[in-house]
Amino acid sequence: MSDWHTMSAADLGRGIGRGEIDPVELTRTFLDAIDAHEFGDRIYARLTPDRAIAEATAAQERARLNLRRSPLDGVPISWKDLFDTAGVVTEAGTKLLENRTPDADAEVLANATRQGLVCLGKTHLSELAFSGLGLNPKTATSPNVHDPDNAPGGSSSGAATSVAFGLAPAAIGSDTGGSVRVPSAWNDLVGLKTTSGVLSLKGAVPLASRFDTVGPLCRTVEDAALLFAAMKGDAPVDLNASTLRGARLAVLTTTAFDDIRDAPKAAFDHAVARFRDAGAEIVEVAVPDVEDAMALAPVLYGCETYGTWRDVIEANPDAMFHEILARFRSGKDFTGADYVAAWRKLDAYRAAYLEATASFDAVLCATSPITPPNVDRLLTDSEYYVTENLLTLRNTRIGNLMGLSVLTLPTGTPACGVSLMANPHAERRLLRLGQAAEEALA
Repeated sequence: MSDWHTMSAADLGRGIGRGEIDPVELTRTFLDAIDAHEFGDRIYARLTPDRAIAEATAAQERARLNLRRSPLDGVPISWKDLFDTAGVVTEAGTKLLENRTPDADAEVLANATRQGLVCLGKTHLSELAFSGLGLNPKTATSPNVHDPDNAPGGSSSGAATSVAFGLAPAAIGSDTGGSVRVPSAWNDLVGLKTTSGVLSLKGAVPLASRFDTVGPLCRTVEDAALLFAAMKGDAPVDLNASTLRGARLAVLTTTAFDDIRDAPKAAFDHAVARFRDAGAEIVEVAVPDVEDAMALAPVLYGCETYGTWRDVIEANPDAMFHEILARFRSGKDFTGADYVAAWRKLDAYRAAYLEATASFDAVLCATSPITPPNVDRLLTDSEYYVTENLLTLRNTRIGNLMGLSVLTLPTGTPACGVSLMANPHAERRLLRLGQAAEEALA
């Protein structure tokens, strides 16, 4: 039973299918562990025990009758607290939405529930999901698994740490500029950023809707594939016979290595060497359009985030952490014409990027160019906060700006991930490639 806290979601599902694991006992074990854990209330905003036990009991009966709905039927997972849960408070990490209680589940949660997954509860996040650090002095800052005094990565901070600390087999988060991938990398997990629109955002509290995406944080690529399928209501991708032999992988030299710290660079180089040893062809590629696109981020993100939340924020600005408030208010500096012009430019840069990388199976970069910074210093040194936050999201934002599907994998170096960036809507192919990459890194 103690192994349940470190097993993959897929292995737990197989145990249920063989009759070796009781979904109700499994769910109670995780709920009890969360209650007893020293960081439980810094990871979970709230639990949903009645719902969880009811769902697990139904899964138990389906397993008994050999009528399981999916490979993860009966497996409990956590949900970032910006996915609506019917009748349960959903606050998106902000006092601005205190006691907000939706009437219906988010569509991805409803899909997962229909596939038999069990909802353990809702995890903490950065305010309105607008920070890559995972720092939230207004509600709770989750602890980094390597050092609780360091930032966990965000904005899906509680999602990542619920898995890393063994308080959930897997988690669901969102990614607008790196919010699945950064906390996955900093807590040694697999994280999948999906293409915008592939998974429904209905019932998810928005940040910037044209960039918002839904994705899993988990222990293995197999788990990511199964969770992706469950939220989509689709058949899982077949990961058998995945290989790197003959794959063409590009190392992106534009922007991604600027100001990179020693540990992420060494971890990335090690990962690339393992991919090459596994039979992949590695080619360095410069794509100047990436740098041009990055320069558009302040207007693209600033306009949409502030436009979405301006009225709510300005009605009660003192409810927000001042650094997050300043990020939202940066959207004041641009006009609607600036925003439209920026999107026209970005569409052209996206087309140029896809043309430049068309001959590759994936493009590689370090998931984050830095490792987790110290929380106390972030709270007391504003210049440090701004610098670290922007660097944290620098590489991941490439995937959002270019509209890509992206998978981050742990490299074996603590808090350092490697990202495989693939074309839009290429999740199934990316997951097969990721399975082979995971094996190469093992």
